[in-house]
Amino acid sequence: MKNKIAITTGDPLGVGEEITYKALLALNLDKKDVIIIGKDLGLGYETVEFNQSDCGKYCYECLEYASKLALNNEIKGIVTAPVSKEQLHKSGYYFNGQTEVLEKLLSTQNDKAEMLFIENDLRVMLLTRHVALSEIKITQEMIVEKTKRLYEFLKEKCKIQNPKIAICALNPHAGENGILGHEEIEIIIPAIKELNKNEINASGPYSADALFAKVGKKYLNKEKQEYDGIIGMYHDQALCPTKALCGDRCVNTTIGLKVVRTSPPTGTAYDIKGKNIADPTGMINAIKLLYEM
Repeated sequence: MKNKIAITTGDPLGVGEEITYKALLALNLDKKDVIIIGKDLGLGYETVEFNQSDCGKYCYECLEYASKLALNNEIKGIVTAPVSKEQLHKSGYYFNGQTEVLEKLLSTQNDKAEMLFIENDLRVMLLTRHVALSEIKITQEMIVEKTKRLYEFLKEKCKIQNPKIAICALNPHAGENGILGHEEIEIIIPAIKELNKNEINASGPYSADALFAKVGKKYLNKEKQEYDGIIGMYHDQALCPTKALCGDRCVNTTIGLKVVRTSPPTGTAYDIKGKNIADPTGMINAIKLLYEM
């Protein structure tokens, strides 16, 4: 597999092209190591352009092309600028985000994508992603499988010998021994025991507010995190504290597929398109993380 990375420039109606341009200008990467997919930014990198007349179709085709490069072992990873779920749906691509699109395009042996947010040694993964809160269902099998994927990523890509993984509870105060819910007793604890039997260093379930309070204190004091990875049960449980702490510095990372994909944690920002005020920090970190991985 080559050392080259592919970068999609994202929704043409948003700030994807701007933050990609600014990020590449700041990083000044070797021209042979990058291929841009979507829009020629005039920076001298190899570029594959697509017709922008249909926004959602354009975004999907860019991801499709990047995936083909990955499946042909021509790139080591993909960086994606933000796209709009609404635009994808308008064009007939009914996915809840780029993670789900890439899962479809890159899955070779029933591979499953996981969404992991990284800022230095703070790594937070979502057990469930873009699911309505009322529809969230967790199982022992789900926890075991997804924790194993995180464990393998931490070992293979982060070079951590024996990763320590903390697993959040689903209910407040970790269920209070069944008073506030039974998922901890019936699902999460048995899953952790199974993981431990497989020599995976997982622990919990931890009350999410208490766990992230400790995480936040260490992060703000610039101390080493106690855990190499944390798994939140649902989107906002994991991402509200993570984004409050890290802001645009954290990188949305897709693991579990043929290649790793990174993306800034921000959206399309239609309201500031063309004003040249978009902050490229997230895109810089996304490119840098994948490039150095």
